[in-house]
Amino acid sequence: MNTDEDPGVVLSREEAWELLEGCQLGRLAVCVASQPDVFPLNFATSGGRIWIRTNPGTKLAELTINALVAFEADEIKDGAAWSVVVKGTARVLESQSEIDAADLLPLDPWIPTQKSAYVEITPVSVAGRRFVLGAEPERY
Repeated sequence: MNTDEDPGVVLSREEAWELLEGCQLGRLAVCVASQPDVFPLNFATSGGRIWIRTNPGTKLAELTINALVAFEADEIKDGAAWSVVVKGTARVLESQSEIDAADLLPLDPWIPTQKSAYVEITPVSVAGRRFVLGAEPERY
């Protein structure tokens, strides 16, 4: 990484996915009736997909109306940061065999509520960047 000229590096799909696999907190972006919405949530990755659990409500209703979603996760640590954005389609799991398989994922709710619906996000694109943090260089 050449930090003198470009403090940001574009990651390969594989590098970006590896970062997602080591993370648990992300943000799901949906858009319904020309209104964007963003939801922080915990997630798991498995089989090249992102998995979330949720309850019936705004998030679930919105992604069933418009299955096109964006998902973002990031981290800042030790003077560096990364960000990965996944664009894809979401669907609510309906068959019992799919739900049983999803129950085996490390996807426990973080707050004491029931999360009865599983959602699978199938990526269409995965883009990531890694950054070296630092002060803004001199302008003049």
